[in-house]
Parts: sequence; C-alpha cells; structure tokens
Amino acid sequence: MKIALVGIGKIALDQHVPALAASPDWELAATVSRSGAVDGVEAWTDLDAMLEARSDIRVVSLCLPPVPRFDYAMKALQAGRYVMLEKPPGATLSECALLDRAAHDLQLGIFATWHSREAAMVAPAKAWLADKTITSGRITWREDVRKWHPGQDWVFEPGGMGVFDPGINALSILTEILPRPVHLRAAMLEFPENRQTPIAAHLHLSNGIEADFDWRQEGPQTWSIELETDHGTLALHDGGARLVIDGMASAAPNLALQGEYPRLYARMADLVRTGQSDMDLAPMMLVSDAFTLGRRVPVAPFHF
Repeated sequence: MKIALVGIGKIALDQHVPALAASPDWELAATVSRSGAVDGVEAWTDLDAMLEARSDIRVVSLCLPPVPRFDYAMKALQAGRYVMLEKPPGATLSECALLDRAAHDLQLGIFATWHSREAAMVAPAKAWLADKTITSGRITWREDVRKWHPGQDWVFEPGGMGVFDPGINALSILTEILPRPVHLRAAMLEFPENRQTPIAAHLHLSNGIEADFDWRQEGPQTWSIELETDHGTLALHDGGARLVIDGMASAAPNLALQGEYPRLYARMADLVRTGQSDMDLAPMMLVSDAFTLGRRVPVAPFHF
C-alpha cells in the first residue's frame, strides 16, 4: 500500500523511514515537509496539493508536532485517507475525539500510535500482571532533552507537553500492562521560569503508584517501571526492552521481533485492511489530568 509521510524531522528519519523501507506492507510514495525530504521519494511542501495529485495514496502518517497535527489529520480524512498519528495523537483530548468521530463518519480508520507499547517485553509483562492486584509502584523516566530534542523550542511551548513528551511513553506502557485502570490523585509540575511547559513532573496515581519524570538527566538515561503485586514484583527496564520478575530477568527476546515502529506499521496495515480504527487515549487522559490537578513549582530557567 502506498503511504505519505508528513513532517520529515528527526523522528521521521530515525524511525518511520527505516520501518517503512523494511516493511512488506508499505511503499513510501510521497513526503510533505517545509524543508525535509527522503532520497528517491517524491517530495511536496503542501499537503493539499499532494492529496489532490496523489489519489493513489491511501494512508497519511503524521509526524508533525502535536499543535498543527489536527488540521493536517482532518484534511487527510476529508480527502478519504486513513490516518496514522505519532504520539501524542493531538494537542487536546477534544481534538482527538473530533478526529475519531470524523473517521467513523467517513468510514475510514485512524490510529493513535504509542510506540513504547511495542517494546519487546511489554506484552509479556501484561500477561504476567493479568491476574495480579497492584499494591504499589514506581515509575522513573529520566532523560536528557538536549539529546532527544536538540534546539527544539516547540517542546516548551503551549501544546508541546514538556517532560510529558517522554513521560507519556511511560504512561502508555502503564495503561497497557495494568489489569485495571488507574487514575491520578495529585501532581507537582516543575516549570522553568522562562518556559511554558514543565521540565519535570511528579505524579501520585491510585494503587500506590508514583511517577518521576525529569528532562534534565545527563549521562545514562533511565526508563523503568517497577510494580509490587499481591503475588510478586515486576520491573520493566530500558523502556520496556527488559523484564525482571521477582528478581529474575526473562530470556532475551528474539532480535527479529524487536522494533517498535515496524510493529506499529504492521498494525496500521491490519487496520487499513479491516477498515478499523485504534484511538486509545488513556495515556493522554492522565497527562491532561496532571495539568488539571498539578501544583506548579517554578525552577531555574532552561536554555538549550
């Protein structure tokens, strides 16, 4: 199937383009970007022009920042195309609900992707927790914004989400693996004096789960979820790539099965073939709740 990739930045070049190139399901037929391009692929700077000229392209994958994404997604749906959304699926929950409704009304499919859910050991963790009761937990998600978003000031602008840009990855795993939903009880958000979104966050969730997100960590990065249950402990490390149950590490996954974005595109192919949507917004709901309930704490200015 032919697909167009919109927004040719770091994440598109690092993840989406290689995943599409390796997929038996997809042909990257066009790109849309103000400045980026992919060698050997037809490049456009205007989405409307591409949609009008390339009626053979069935699917549009959006890698834009969250704020402008809604207008692009709605245009693609109204032009009769299936839509795939990079995480988070929109800048607001109401935008996401409108897109989901539009896809339904137009008898098309839309996919809110959560790439961290496709990490190798997330599914085994979910299976082990299925019959357990969570008694407490600790999420530690600390990384260096300068490494992952070098000079990208939009992440600190309204709608950019700040530290929740990576933190929502942890929440996407948590909401996938827990046998029952959790909700937010309280939050503390650290805002640099010169920025509009938080650089760190501390969340208090139900079931005794605490979360620590921070974008100021240098050196090794930390992406871990540790859960205590009524029948033992489970820990996911390295963003879901490594699983430890009761202190014993699970066998290393088959390397052929690794790859978050290849799995996302395989799932998108299934959705197109079956005419279905997948718009799970549970991770985004927790982030929205954090901004609603969060106590704001000013911290030192941040500069790239």
